[in-house]
Amino acid sequence: MALPPEKASELKQIIHQQLVKMDVHGRIREVLAETIREELAPEHQQLSTEDLIKALRQRGIIDDVMKELKFVTDVNEKERTSAPKPSTHFVDRGPPVLKKTNIDPTRRYLYLQVLGGKAFLEHLQEPEPLPGQICSTFTLCLHFRNQRFRSKPVPCACEPDFHDGFLLEVHKDSLGDGSKMVDATTMLSICDPVHMVLIKTDTFGETTLVASYFLEWRSVLAAENGVTNVAVELLGVGTESKVSVGVLNIKLEMYPQLSKTLSPEVTNTQFALEHQKTAEKERLFLVYAKQWWREYLQIRPTHNVRLVKIFAQDENGVNHPVCSYIRPLRAGRLLDTPRQAARFVSVLGYERAPVIGGGGGKQEQWCTLLAFLCRNKGDCEDHANLLCSLLLGFGLEAFVCVGTKAKGVPHTWVMTCGTDGTITFWESLTGHRYIHRPINPDDPPLVEQPKPLYPYRTIGCVFNHQKFFGNCQPSDAVEVCVFDLHDESKWKPMSGEAIKSVCSPGTTSSVPPFPPLCATTIDAAVASNEIELQLRILVSEHRKDLGLSTVWDDHLSYLLSPALSAYELERTTSISAGNEEFQDAVRRAVPDGHTFKGFPIHFVYRNARRAFATCLRSPFCEEIICCRGDQVRLAVRVRVFPYPESACAVWIMFACKYRSVL
Repeated sequence: MALPPEKASELKQIIHQQLVKMDVHGRIREVLAETIREELAPEHQQLSTEDLIKALRQRGIIDDVMKELKFVTDVNEKERTSAPKPSTHFVDRGPPVLKKTNIDPTRRYLYLQVLGGKAFLEHLQEPEPLPGQICSTFTLCLHFRNQRFRSKPVPCACEPDFHDGFLLEVHKDSLGDGSKMVDATTMLSICDPVHMVLIKTDTFGETTLVASYFLEWRSVLAAENGVTNVAVELLGVGTESKVSVGVLNIKLEMYPQLSKTLSPEVTNTQFALEHQKTAEKERLFLVYAKQWWREYLQIRPTHNVRLVKIFAQDENGVNHPVCSYIRPLRAGRLLDTPRQAARFVSVLGYERAPVIGGGGGKQEQWCTLLAFLCRNKGDCEDHANLLCSLLLGFGLEAFVCVGTKAKGVPHTWVMTCGTDGTITFWESLTGHRYIHRPINPDDPPLVEQPKPLYPYRTIGCVFNHQKFFGNCQPSDAVEVCVFDLHDESKWKPMSGEAIKSVCSPGTTSSVPPFPPLCATTIDAAVASNEIELQLRILVSEHRKDLGLSTVWDDHLSYLLSPALSAYELERTTSISAGNEEFQDAVRRAVPDGHTFKGFPIHFVYRNARRAFATCLRSPFCEEIICCRGDQVRLAVRVRVFPYPESACAVWIMFACKYRSVL
């Protein structure tokens, strides 16, 4: 297609400008001089155009020019053509295109940009990741006024390449069109910090909490032009809470721009007043707690060994009243029943707080909810606090219990009190429920006593967001405890007003507001298929090493699905259903004279290789995977059940059928 003369001259002009911009002419002269020196010196032969182009290509100059040229396609033409099939592996060659978003003029926004990190010295020796190589990554999670954000994962390095922007809604004017947009003075009274949590994910998908930081964003209200740059030093967690792990460069900007900014003196005075007010409330609560504890010890000297926990340290090593770790939490449409909530909490990973060195002592660390959810695993206290908050959200009277299990191991679990006086224990790590029926130690020996099924031995205190009770019964053994919390001779209460002064969500308290739960990002069918395919390969390779061939029975694999679904339903509702149909289908699929064996197993992670290694440790499962015999057919079925926060329950069932040869 010929171009009109004016278009051709315009195109020539653009190309000329591009070549001048890249100094291509100068580079060609250098290559020409170099080529003449190298190739013409011995023989003085003629240099052709092809030789020159070849020399330019070898030095990468032609590639550089082609990379710089951008070809813009017509949008309508692009829409007319069918969309290409997305590739599973791709290399992002172009610069990242930031999505544009519409800003509602009636709302105030804080635009928070993370412009890289530095001084992450633990990763000083980290080699540069090769293209396509799996490496450890950092992810930054944010929570601000009921909004949650997550950065793109970046490779772990001494200077991690964070480049993300987050648009945080500060305030929406809901008083009608006649009222004015909120000004800087009003925003100064919004004391919610931006909670930032840094997570490290290793090459096996295991997550570690690196840092948890509360950003005071209101300094931007006193900044010139409503823009300020902050270097945030992140400190470690737990035993490393006084050690710096790195620095993040953050830029804060207000949208729409403030017509009038505040003076730094005003903002600093506000921060000082808030800090003073909070410190005074915490001091008064501490004075009250000491007095309460003295009174509690005077009831009975043995009370000093009971597990009565009034304060607990968070991931930053800061002490908070235990009641502040609980708040009624509603899951919206993500969870439908209290039992489903218990199942969700149980599939979040369990991991004791890491401790450096031996000694077997338990490191205390009650994580803030955002840190627990972003990491997707935590200790029993984190699970119990979340479950109690969810059950309160479902309208139940729930408490966290602090006590011990067998061998005196400290433990926390959840208790609900029914309107009819029924006491139910909920184990947050498994989702199991137990009805508590107290044993009366004064009954004659012939009276049959209920046998407790729960694993709990002693109980020191119970608490929720509004109440705290210390156990002052003669024995702290759970089986003989009476949970009549209104009886002050059995349970010593704390003042509700004192608890409210430091734990109420409306107060200027040092405890962060709870983040909302996020819907899952896992596609259950895709995840199930991927794990199943990987397990088939692992089984085939394992059998090949043993000198055995592998024949898969797809029909038998499909028949295992109802069983996996029934197992998950039973875990969630305690109701078993559909077992008759499953057994009938298997009997039809297994011919006379053949034997069927099946082995179901449950995981809370999606690492197929790790799951397979665990399965092989079971003699029953190994017997199926390494089955020898006549007409051996193998089957495997995987079913991933997703829950909020990308938690999941993974059920795997291995099965085989073979002719029985006596």
